[in-house]
Amino acid sequence: MLLNRFKIKKLLFQHPLSTLRICVALISTLLFLGAFTHIFYPIPFLNIQMTPLIQRVFIDFTGTAFILLVCLILITVLLGRLYCSTLCPLGLYQEFLMFFSRHPNTLQKNQYGKYIIALFFWGTLLGGSVFFVRFLDPYTIAGGIFERLIPALIAITLITVLVFWKGRFFCTQICPVGTLLGLLSKYSMYRIRFRQNACVSCGLCVKTCPAGCIDISQQKVQNETCLKCLKCLSVCPKKALCYGRPVKQKIPFDTNRRRFLIQLSLITTGFLFACQSGKILAQKTAEKAKSILLPAGAVSIERFQNKCLNCNLCVQNCPMKIIKAAGNGFPTVHLSYGKSFCDYDCHRCSEVCPAGALKKMTLSEKQRTQIGLAVIDETKCVKCGHCVRICPRQAITKEKRKVPVVHHETCIGCGACQSVCPVGAIRIVPVERQKLLSREE
Repeated sequence: MLLNRFKIKKLLFQHPLSTLRICVALISTLLFLGAFTHIFYPIPFLNIQMTPLIQRVFIDFTGTAFILLVCLILITVLLGRLYCSTLCPLGLYQEFLMFFSRHPNTLQKNQYGKYIIALFFWGTLLGGSVFFVRFLDPYTIAGGIFERLIPALIAITLITVLVFWKGRFFCTQICPVGTLLGLLSKYSMYRIRFRQNACVSCGLCVKTCPAGCIDISQQKVQNETCLKCLKCLSVCPKKALCYGRPVKQKIPFDTNRRRFLIQLSLITTGFLFACQSGKILAQKTAEKAKSILLPAGAVSIERFQNKCLNCNLCVQNCPMKIIKAAGNGFPTVHLSYGKSFCDYDCHRCSEVCPAGALKKMTLSEKQRTQIGLAVIDETKCVKCGHCVRICPRQAITKEKRKVPVVHHETCIGCGACQSVCPVGAIRIVPVERQKLLSREE
């Protein structure tokens, strides 16, 4: 068995396109691991994850995000689902597992349930809620593993079982991102196809395909579910499979097309229902949310809770380690100062957030964003004056032998004063809505 696996691995590197695809996938894996282990952060890479990118375009629009989304769509329309085999972290994880598991070996038919899942997933997201997104989005699941979040661990366990049972079944029949990309790539310009009269029906391509998308009896490849791993190109001894533009064929008239208007109306109704459900979910989760301290750029708990994907990239990349993952009564990512504080000269969390839950801002804007207010307990204060000396905005003043005074029109709630108070007389309370203070201090 080990020898067979070695042969398969060796074959994978025989076709130049397969070799190129594997090299890109390895680079993507290293970039993803580097970002989530705080070794380095490759901003362009994680900014092209599909779900965060779509959300950013709609809620925190930037020209860069729009261009990246258009590029991803064009690549998919032209070349097929390369995203799933080269950029998606959860897809790359499953690809790694495929070296130790058996392949489907049979053709997997399209399950219509995946379209319902995708419709509800994207509808609720555009409606304003990320409740379901956190359970199904591949990028969010992959990010949640590093913080050992229960939903992410449950999802990754189930996906692992699926890989050993049915190959990349999650990617082809469940994943809403994969379903969207599959629809875009169904009639892509470049696709894998059989050369005429070249196939000898040996079945090696079927055994190698992790998606179960090759129908050898009909000599067809289901382009919608094909992940463009390109493994079949390497194992075919007769080079009967090729990757290129399909032969043009006239598509005969299908009487089922008369159902188009009915299907379109059902899809539209379902999508509008999902959008409305997203709005209702967003309102209900906002009502239950506690008043918690949030990173600069979150704006408000209502907005942040319904935009944050819980990928925890900000948690992993915070140099002061004050950003904490959801849990212990907190519905989402939040700030917990303890003995630390928010560095006045750092806006890393805003830089790394790929979903727009934390608005992009300059360092100057972050330094003027009021996320909370310092409150001094006069009964505990020993009038040492440490808080006055450490405040980066001179928001605390003190007269001789008197309790320091916090000027709330200048205080941003960074927590520096709280961290140095020897008797715990200072605490930071969150503001209901973050605001940008004037430049004058």
